[in-house]
Amino acid sequence: MNKPRVLRIINRFNLGGPTYNVGYLSKYMEDEFETLLIGGMKDKSEGSSEFIIEKLGLNPIIIPEMQREIDFKLDLIAYKKIKKIIAEFNPDIVHTHASKAGAIGRIAASGMQVPIILHTFHGHVFHSYFGRAKTTFYKQVEKYLAKKSTKLIAISDIQKQEISGIHKIAQSNKFKVIPLGFDLQRFHDNHSVKRSNFRRKYKVEDNEVAIGIIGRLVPIKNHILFLKAIKYLQDSSQKKIRAFIVGDGELKKDLEQKCKDLGLNFGTGEENKHVTFTSWIRDVSFVYPGLDIVALTSLNEGTPVSLIEAQAANLPIVSTNVGGIENVIIEGETALLSDVTNELAFFENLALLVNDSYLRKSMQQCGWNHVQAKFSSNRLATDMKQLYFELLEKDKK
Repeated sequence: MNKPRVLRIINRFNLGGPTYNVGYLSKYMEDEFETLLIGGMKDKSEGSSEFIIEKLGLNPIIIPEMQREIDFKLDLIAYKKIKKIIAEFNPDIVHTHASKAGAIGRIAASGMQVPIILHTFHGHVFHSYFGRAKTTFYKQVEKYLAKKSTKLIAISDIQKQEISGIHKIAQSNKFKVIPLGFDLQRFHDNHSVKRSNFRRKYKVEDNEVAIGIIGRLVPIKNHILFLKAIKYLQDSSQKKIRAFIVGDGELKKDLEQKCKDLGLNFGTGEENKHVTFTSWIRDVSFVYPGLDIVALTSLNEGTPVSLIEAQAANLPIVSTNVGGIENVIIEGETALLSDVTNELAFFENLALLVNDSYLRKSMQQCGWNHVQAKFSSNRLATDMKQLYFELLEKDKK
């Protein structure tokens, strides 16, 4: 008996949760499904995640024309290429991930009359990204695409409520909530060795509190709030502070200028500075143990991978309360949250953790137990298999 065929399409292979998601689903469902993976081209400012896919033994098809920005000429070429792949592969299911792949892939799949069309929202652009006119346009597009979808997948209950209840993209019964899943053991193992190696590399002293933020340097991540918080700590705390910005992107120069404006010395190497820009680090399981606190300052989030990884490494978190964050952490036990509009509350939460080592230690005890079952790669694959088989059975009737 032939396995059902799944064509999986992702925007691009840049560092972040979606690559892990498509990689684990393609790899850990291969006993029951034959999967073909397609991805677009990452931006020059983004770190490549193709090494993740290669490590899993997968050989995706790269479509260079499927890029982050809208370009009708390139998008049309990508659309035609995907239609050709659908004609040759003849999938039972087309499953798209994130916005660009979701638009081109679902239109192509619908045009080719693929029986089952699924889309996973890894985040959304329905607030804080664009102005009102552009946001309204994207909402209308997503409503149109939802009608072409057999099922829509949200990665948290809060995200489902936002997309369905607030933004009215589709009815609630069109959604299935399937949280992300990861190989989290690597963030939990060999903690003391990794901590020593990281702090030796970046010359972090034992009495210094290391605070890290991990992610793309783009407006939606709101790194300026992080830098303001570091300045607040420099002015108000007796503790020695080191800040690490792990990632890269279009705003790097702007953030360096902000450091100058705030009077924070910074560097990009291993020298001892207030703020260190590390750029992308492939194996972030090396980073977390070296930190004492992980921060997140985003204006909008789906399911923030860095907070899941931080808890797997038993690190306390200080974060803005947006998107699906409340579905990821345990407020007061693994993280301190503040409203995205309340900068002072964020500063004070961070200062509380910096100044109170006993609070940090108590919060360190809860993270691993919270995330290991809820966000494991095995759970992700099991949940998705169940959904696929349910939809395939319905399609037969």
